[in-house]
Amino acid sequence: MKLTKLFAVCLAMFLLSCDKKSQVEEKVGEVILQPIKVERFDKAFFETKPADLPKLKQQFPDFFPPNVNDAQYIEKMTHPQWRELYKEVEKKYSDFTPQTHEIEDVLKHIKYYYPKTRTPKVTTMIYEMDYNTKVIYTDSIVLISLEMYLGKDHKFYEGIDKYIRQNFEPKQMMPDLASAFAKTKVPPPTEKTLLAHMIYGGKELYMKDLLIPDYSDADKIGYTEEQLKWAQANEAMMWSYFIEESYLYSTDIKLLSRFINLAPFSKFYLEIDNESPGRIGNWVGWQIVRSFMKNNPDVTLQKMLMMDATEIFNKSKYKPSQNE
Repeated sequence: MKLTKLFAVCLAMFLLSCDKKSQVEEKVGEVILQPIKVERFDKAFFETKPADLPKLKQQFPDFFPPNVNDAQYIEKMTHPQWRELYKEVEKKYSDFTPQTHEIEDVLKHIKYYYPKTRTPKVTTMIYEMDYNTKVIYTDSIVLISLEMYLGKDHKFYEGIDKYIRQNFEPKQMMPDLASAFAKTKVPPPTEKTLLAHMIYGGKELYMKDLLIPDYSDADKIGYTEEQLKWAQANEAMMWSYFIEESYLYSTDIKLLSRFINLAPFSKFYLEIDNESPGRIGNWVGWQIVRSFMKNNPDVTLQKMLMMDATEIFNKSKYKPSQNE
């Protein structure tokens, strides 16, 4: 009888959550944006003849710093390897319409939660294979480096570690866009504790819950499905470990490379290390922020982002899942 009542309560909470989400998504759908037009600077650059470079510079003045000699641009637009890279990008994204619709959806979500935010213009480019700047978001422009979304097994990524290139997939473009925006709104941690960095990462990931709600948790954090399942199955163990080792309020900078920064795996210094995904501290921080927002429904997103880690943690009522 108790199990039946518990099931009924859980079902009611689930349905209430779904209804709230559908109401939000309905309102997001009503947000009016100017039509999103994506400027393909990558296409314009590599399809321009060297003799027409001055015209291209007039069309895209922000992409040509005055201290760079024209010869360097001509070298890039005519170099066989760069041209082959452009050919691969064009093969993948000759029709950018599906991505344009997705970008518009993300920007609508941003406008819903931040009504005063300007809608930036969107420009695609081929940059320098820099996985730290796949997407750049400012209030006036969004830059997307298309060479970083050719698929993790593409020949151009040979030599790049597997844990890095696993997110060079087309499906990571919108999560990266959401991350780039979130970084403009999530204040960096004022404390140097592991908990502060965990909550900082958790805030960014929680914003992805709101901005790209139809994406999986694995895609939001950039894990494989197997890595996500590992995190879920070992949540209680990890939490016990952090508590027993007194790591939450530690300011040991080495903890960031072990649990926060991009890495092939997290470093518990246990047999489980090789099975664990990197940045697991961010994933745990995400669960804490989710718990806080669930248990404090009157707190707005904007207010939560300004709160310090300790207050969020103390009011989160976080209890790690006991999945095995």
